[in-house]
Amino acid sequence: MTADNPFGQVLVALVTPMTADGEVDWPGVEKHIDDVIRAGADGIVVTGTTGETSTLTDPEKIRLVEVGKEVAAGRAKIITGGGSNETAHAIELYRKSEAVGADGIMIVTPYYNKPTQAGILTHFRMVADATDLPVILYDIPGRTGVPIKYETILRLAKHPNILAVKDAKGDFSEVSRVLNQTDLMYFSGDDANVLPHLAIGATGLIGVTANIAPAPYRTIVDAVNRGDLKTATAEHQRLEPLVRAVMTHVPGTVAAKYILHGLGRIGSPRVRLPLVGPEEWEAALIEDEIDLVQGIPGVDFHNFRPDRNAAAGGALPKVAGTTR
Repeated sequence: MTADNPFGQVLVALVTPMTADGEVDWPGVEKHIDDVIRAGADGIVVTGTTGETSTLTDPEKIRLVEVGKEVAAGRAKIITGGGSNETAHAIELYRKSEAVGADGIMIVTPYYNKPTQAGILTHFRMVADATDLPVILYDIPGRTGVPIKYETILRLAKHPNILAVKDAKGDFSEVSRVLNQTDLMYFSGDDANVLPHLAIGATGLIGVTANIAPAPYRTIVDAVNRGDLKTATAEHQRLEPLVRAVMTHVPGTVAAKYILHGLGRIGSPRVRLPLVGPEEWEAALIEDEIDLVQGIPGVDFHNFRPDRNAAAGGALPKVAGTTR
């Protein structure tokens, strides 16, 4: 990390470990954050999509930032992704996150509302104005319903706090255009596209599969940094079946928790409703992909013990979330 990049390069879109009854497992959160940092992550995004932001309460989101800062202890940056599709609410959350030590914020395009590009521009500018923290724009039209258009990104790039984009749109020609015309950094937001993104000039990744295997992503990023495409490609190919296991059959957070629990790295695979654990046939597909995984540093599937019963269904928390 440098003054030009306050986020890091290998960022984990952190799952939020929960107990069997759907409450946040705070000791589990601490352990998981420490595990991924030790394995090579230099940035942690808490309360993002993978962290189940839409079913976390506001106090839980702020506490996740606090815990992240305490555990990281300077070893990795803590970015909060827990925004809102209501501009005023997003501003409130990010100000509170800044107050407890967040190193940066990731602002998602307002979802469900389907605003015009003028509305998107205003939302991002107002939130970026509300704190002094560096900002990552999160462009994921598959979830939000609307993309951040190229022209809007160019206008947003002029804001002094907006430094980066997390790209889950997959338009590589647009990424190249923006990189050519602005100083924005790009972070791959699609696990399967990490190496292609890096190859055209992206800075790093914000990954789901990195919850399970941060070390190979560290290897890929470091190899690209020194121009060693052969090493980066070999690691990319090794990761491919694990990425497929995590990202193709059920929502990424569901699969990641199922696998982490099977590896004994979190205490429960529980997710909050409306997410549910994988059904029998979905779990079988995930396990079939895992059978193809070989030689990934830090991941030993010889002792993989998935528990389909523990993962079944979803949980209702004791306190309802306050997100809209």
